[in-house]
Amino acid sequence: MINPNEDDLMRDEPLPPPMQSSETEFSSGGREQFRRASRRISTAMSHTWDETKEKAGRARERTEYFVRENRVPTILGALGIGIAIGLAIRYASSSEEKTELEIKSPLGDVNWSLLSLPFLWPLFKAAREKYDTSAEAMKDGVKRLKKIDIDDYTKPIRKRWKAWTH
Repeated sequence: MINPNEDDLMRDEPLPPPMQSSETEFSSGGREQFRRASRRISTAMSHTWDETKEKAGRARERTEYFVRENRVPTILGALGIGIAIGLAIRYASSSEEKTELEIKSPLGDVNWSLLSLPFLWPLFKAAREKYDTSAEAMKDGVKRLKKIDIDDYTKPIRKRWKAWTH
């Protein structure tokens, strides 16, 4: 890809630096070629990246629009694809493999008695206390709302309304 903004004929350097030996000529020429090549590659990569981002953004917008306009067919299609994949996986394995496989759960040796009622009782008790305190706070808020006199707030509005309409 050619960079149209890069002009090899015009440079900011008025005169090239003087060369001292042939070894210096080779190394500085190689460096200059490397710099030009790296600039070309970086500009090409940035243009490609920008184009890719733009195309991906357009594809995302079109997909969002399609899904919003066709909700039910999209959901039914996803459901159908999921069922098809599930059935394919189920029937792809032979019955011989099913009998040979023995699945052992790493949680099979865990003592599940920790989840019994005596161990969970403090958790339930704390949750109930939090519920009770939040319910009491709600009741207090309702009482405060009942005490508010709405006429204090609506009276000025009614006066202005009457002044505008008459």
